[in-house]
Amino acid sequence: VQLVESGGGLVQTGGSLRLSCADSGRPSTSDPMGWFRRAPGKEREFIAAIDRDGSTAFVADSVKGRFTISRATAKNTVNLQMSNLKPEDTAIYYCAHGRGRFAGRWAENYDYWGQGTQVTVSS
Repeated sequence: VQLVESGGGLVQTGGSLRLSCADSGRPSTSDPMGWFRRAPGKEREFIAAIDRDGSTAFVADSVKGRFTISRATAKNTVNLQMSNLKPEDTAIYYCAHGRGRFAGRWAENYDYWGQGTQVTVSS
């Protein structure tokens, strides 16, 4: 498993970004995946999770209605579409590879993590 994140950057309040995470080590499989973030001075926070075929997915209450997780056409690639971004969304966003069929919100259910991609929302 080799998770490669992309799509972070600097955006103004109200803007949008799309993060992508590809498992370059197992491109032909389809595994449960999740997104977490860590803001400066704060603990890691669950953001979104999706199962193997995309039939089950949910996001944290803090981003509900603004963020959407989905599976891309390419296997073992997931996207996190973020809209109406706020300064409090500023954080490093991490993609994670889950165990089983669906890993949910608990970090201990994930066994591999990406390097992270910075998202900065200016006010």
